[in-house]
Amino acid sequence: MSGGSKHSYGQPTARNWQAGIVRIFGKGRNRPSASWRQATDRAFTLIGDGRYEDAGALLTRAADLEPWLSESWFNLALLHKFRHDWEQARAAGLRAVALLDRDTGAPDWWNVGIAATALQDWPLARRAWQAYGLRVPGPPNDSGEPVGMDLGSAAVRLSPEGEAEVVWGRRLDPARIEVLSIPLPSSGRRWGEVVLHDGVPHGERTTAAGHTYPVFDEIELWAPSPVPTWVVLLEAATESDRDALEQLAADAGFAAEDWSSSVRLLCRMCSESRMPSDEGDGEHLDPHDHSEPGHPGPLGHRTDGQLWVPERECGLAAPASLVRGLLDGWVADSPDSRDWRDLEEVC
Repeated sequence: MSGGSKHSYGQPTARNWQAGIVRIFGKGRNRPSASWRQATDRAFTLIGDGRYEDAGALLTRAADLEPWLSESWFNLALLHKFRHDWEQARAAGLRAVALLDRDTGAPDWWNVGIAATALQDWPLARRAWQAYGLRVPGPPNDSGEPVGMDLGSAAVRLSPEGEAEVVWGRRLDPARIEVLSIPLPSSGRRWGEVVLHDGVPHGERTTAAGHTYPVFDEIELWAPSPVPTWVVLLEAATESDRDALEQLAADAGFAAEDWSSSVRLLCRMCSESRMPSDEGDGEHLDPHDHSEPGHPGPLGHRTDGQLWVPERECGLAAPASLVRGLLDGWVADSPDSRDWRDLEEVC
């Protein structure tokens, strides 16, 4: 899915990632003690500073003070999720849902579903999604994995706390996305990998057709891809020449992506907002594109009086045994308008 399919930006600043997630007060029971509230509030301040061990001690103390409160265990499950301690996240999450005073729709079940998916505890994952209120159709496959949820496309932010990059993917279930874009090598991710993602979107992407897609944050790599990523410089006289390579790679079961037009450099505020998925080719000048002339991105590849630049930086996802044959076959179909050079494996 190329063309405006990914965005990258530099090192993040501190952000209020906790807003709308942490629950301080129980609604259906007595108000928790002042000591519980103070410990919980301090714990999430520490989490915001990355001090997970200190935060864990405070949240454990809060759970000892108010073990009857589902929020005590919800918050502990959340901490263990941030630490990627999935066994503890599952255990605390199950304590939280056992104390709920409503049957469906609670975010406690979503956290249980993420932990169960990370552990490949498929019976619990199915139970969690159903308890949250989602339909899990049909029987599971041989492994017990939920299949056929048909959640469509979404965007996922790879390495959200590093040099983040937003790419397109296919949702396998509520907690996993298969990456269908070709990520830049700085992300350390490959085409075809499956990543575990969080449940609260940070931003949206819209298309010219009016569709809106959420942007989820990656938690961790769930299944690696054996297919390497290559970068190559193309000489493509027209957009049709470029498109022909992308189609050729897709027909072979792999992928090619014109990074010259699909990559936009965005600041964090732009990336986490509602953004159009601009394809970069054409007369529209994207005001959110922070790239510069001479660098990748729709803005960086513009020239005075000429919108199409024949030299394109292209990402390829294909086995080493196939990649040169794909490029040579592409050139052979139209040698007067196509060429390639400087092929390099980058991830």
